[in-house]
Amino acid sequence: MTPIEAKERVKKLRQVINHHRHQYHTLDVPEISDAAFDALVHELAGLEKEFPDLAKPNSPTQQVGGQPLKQFGKVQHISRMNSLNDAFSPEDVQKWLERLANLGIKDIPEFYCDLKMDGLAVELKYLAGVFVQGSTRGDGLIGEDITQNLKTVETIPLRLKGAPAGEIYIRGEVFLTKKEFARINKEQKQKGGKLYANPRNTAAGSLRQLDPAITAGRKLNFYAYDLIDADNKFKTKKEKYETLDKWGIAANPNSAAVSTVEEIQAFRDRWEKGREKLDYELDGVVISINDNRLYEQAGIIGKAPRGGIAYKFTPREAQTSVEDIQVQVGRTGVLTPVAHLRPVLIGGTTVSRATLHNIDEIKRLGVKIGDTVMVGRAGDVIPDILQVLTELRTGQEKDFHLPKKCPVCGTAIKKEEGQVASYCPNLDCPARQRETIYHFCSRSALNIDGVGPAIVDALMDAGLVQDYADLFSLKVEDLQNLDRFAEVSSANVIKAIADRKKVPLARFVYGLGIMHVGEETARVLAQHFRTLDKISEATEEELTAVEDVGPVVSASIVEWFKRPYHRNILKKFEKAGVKILADKGMVKGKLFGQTFVITGTLDSMSREEAGAKIRALGGKVSSSVSKDTSAVIAGSDPGSKYDKAERLKVKIINEEEFLKLIR
Repeated sequence: MTPIEAKERVKKLRQVINHHRHQYHTLDVPEISDAAFDALVHELAGLEKEFPDLAKPNSPTQQVGGQPLKQFGKVQHISRMNSLNDAFSPEDVQKWLERLANLGIKDIPEFYCDLKMDGLAVELKYLAGVFVQGSTRGDGLIGEDITQNLKTVETIPLRLKGAPAGEIYIRGEVFLTKKEFARINKEQKQKGGKLYANPRNTAAGSLRQLDPAITAGRKLNFYAYDLIDADNKFKTKKEKYETLDKWGIAANPNSAAVSTVEEIQAFRDRWEKGREKLDYELDGVVISINDNRLYEQAGIIGKAPRGGIAYKFTPREAQTSVEDIQVQVGRTGVLTPVAHLRPVLIGGTTVSRATLHNIDEIKRLGVKIGDTVMVGRAGDVIPDILQVLTELRTGQEKDFHLPKKCPVCGTAIKKEEGQVASYCPNLDCPARQRETIYHFCSRSALNIDGVGPAIVDALMDAGLVQDYADLFSLKVEDLQNLDRFAEVSSANVIKAIADRKKVPLARFVYGLGIMHVGEETARVLAQHFRTLDKISEATEEELTAVEDVGPVVSASIVEWFKRPYHRNILKKFEKAGVKILADKGMVKGKLFGQTFVITGTLDSMSREEAGAKIRALGGKVSSSVSKDTSAVIAGSDPGSKYDKAERLKVKIINEEEFLKLIR
C-alpha cells in the first residue's frame, strides 16, 4: 500500500470506527459484530504502526469507550478506566513480553489470568462499606451515574462484609446470562417488539433505563475485576480477588495465577474450547502481571496499561477483501460464485475462498469485487461472506455478473422457473464429470481412502478415467507410468478402490451424484426400495410416495436412470464386479421417527460417527434446522444452526445429553 492509499484508508477507517464506537458504547445499538469492530481497529493500528506519520493523538486507537449520555448525571472516576490492548496469537503475547523486557521488566514470576467477559464495565463506590455510587466507564475519565439501576443487580452487595472505613472503589463487569438473554428476547417476540442483538448490549441498555424497575426485571449479574489500591496495600492481583471475595463481592471463579507463557496459552486454549459450557459470553482472556508493583511500573501507553493484555479467542469472523469472484461448476452442473479473498486466518485455518451460493445471495449481500467484507466459519466447513463494509468503499469496486455460458464447456446456462440456481445443462461437461468423481470418492459417498481430487485429476488428465465406473477397471501397471505414482502408492490406490467393490446401497445412490439427491434422501430411498433395480425402475408417482421425496426430486431420479449414458455406467459397475448391498429396510430403534442436526465439534466422536449412531437407532440426520427437527446436538463452537434452533425453539442438547440418549 502506498502512503497516499494508506492515508485515504486511515481516514475512512477512523470515520467508520468512530461511528460504530458511538453506536456500540453510547447508544447500545451496534450495527456490526464485535469481531468486525475489532478487525477495523486492528487494521487501523497496523497502518498507524506502518506509517507513523499518520498516527494522531485523537485516533480511535487511543480512545476508550464512548461519550456519556446527557440524560444521566456525570461521575468523574477516581482514576482513568482504561481498556486493554489486544493479542490474537502466541506471537502477540511474546511481543508483549518483549516490550516489557525493554522497559526493564524481565523474568516476571507470575501472571494472573481472568476470563474476558462480554459485558458493561462499571465502577462502584463504597463509603464505610455502604454502596453510595455506581457509574459506567464512559470515555474513561467521566461516566454516567447509574447508581439506582446498579442497586437492582442482586450480585452487587449494598453493604460490604468487614470492609474498612473510608472510600473503596471496585470495578467490574455487569453482564447478562445466555438464559436470561433468551428469556428477554422471548418476551420481546411475544410483545411484537424488536429482538435484541446480543447479551452485552442488552445488559448495557438495561443499565441505562431511566426507570430502575425495568433494570430490575432484567436479572443482571456482576463480577468484579479490580479493586483500586491507592495506598498499595495489596501485593498481587490475586490478593485483590481474595479480598473482594472476603467482602462479599464475587470475582470470576475461573481466574487463576500461572507462572509461564505455556500456562498462559493453556489457560486461554482451555477456555476457548470450554466457553460454550458457560452461561455467559466470552471473547477471550485477560492476562496481567500478578505483582501490582511491577504492573504499575510498566505504566500506560495511549489508552492501555502495559502490564496487561486482552488475549482474544480465535475469531469466528475476520475482515478481508474480495480480490475476485469466479464461477465454479459443480457435479450437478450448478454454477456457484466463489469469492477469492485476500488470505485471512479464521478459526485456526487460513481462508482464501468463500462461497457466495448463487446470484441471489450476491444481490442480498450487495457484494462487489474489491469490497471489504467480514467472513465467517462459525463451526461450518465452508466459509461465508457475512457482511459487506460498504462504508469502506473507494469507488473502484466492480459489479459481478453471472456468465451466460458455462465457463468450462461453453454451453448456454439455464435456470429453471422457481429455482434459485443457474446450471450448465451439458451432462458431459468436463467440470461436471470431474466434480462427480470427486464426490463419488468422498468420505460421505464411497469413502475411497487416499483417492482425492489430486489423484482423480491425474487419472483423468492421463485419460485412464472418464467416469466413476472406470475406477474399478484400473490396474497397478496403469498407474506406475504416471508422475508421482511409485509402485507402493499405485498398489495402495488400487487396493483402496478394490476395498469398495462391496458398497451399501445408500452410499452408492448418494455417490452417483443425482441432482437433488442428498445423503439423507439416498438413505430414505435405500430403506424404502431396498435394491438399486427397484429404485431405477420406480415411477415418479412411486418415488413421490416416499417420505421426504417431492416431485422435483422424483423427476430428477427418473431422468437420471432413463439416460443411456447412465445405464451404460451401471453396466460397467456390474462388469467390474461391484456388488451393491441390499438395504435391510427401516430400523425401528429408540430414535425412530426423530430427526437430528449436529453442529460444532464433539469431543468423544466425529460428527460422521454420531450420525451413524443416530441412524443405527432408527433416527435421521439432517443438514439443516427446521421446525420439524427433533433436536440439535451442539458440540463446541456451534455454528449458525445453533442460533436458528434457538429462534425456532427447537430443543438443543449438549454432547453429554446426546451420549445418554444413544446409550
